[in-house]
Amino acid sequence: MNDSYVDKVLIVEGKSDKNKVKRIVKEPVEIICTNGTISITKLDELIEFLENKDVYILVDADFSGEKLRKQLKREFPQAEHLYIDRMYREVATAPVQHLATVLIGANIDVHTEFLEMG
Repeated sequence: MNDSYVDKVLIVEGKSDKNKVKRIVKEPVEIICTNGTISITKLDELIEFLENKDVYILVDADFSGEKLRKQLKREFPQAEHLYIDRMYREVATAPVQHLATVLIGANIDVHTEFLEMG
């Protein structure tokens, strides 16, 4: 939570998710890593930080990802939820082309070379 001037915020689970998404995204997006869980203190900080920002949630397609998604859905009902195909299970292991397509579908600008990979 460094730059309060960034309009878009993407919440992911792990550091590897963050690193992978960071490579793909072309525009300034704050990527927040929850490390799979989120404490009440961190949640309170996030609520204040995310006010008046476009919030996107991209978590793994597994039990822990869905549990986190439900918690974030309650706290940030205005957030847009992005989903990877269940066959990839994890954001970190999903192909970059798939992630780029998911992100561009949410109007997040991506480096075009990731869309062309196949």
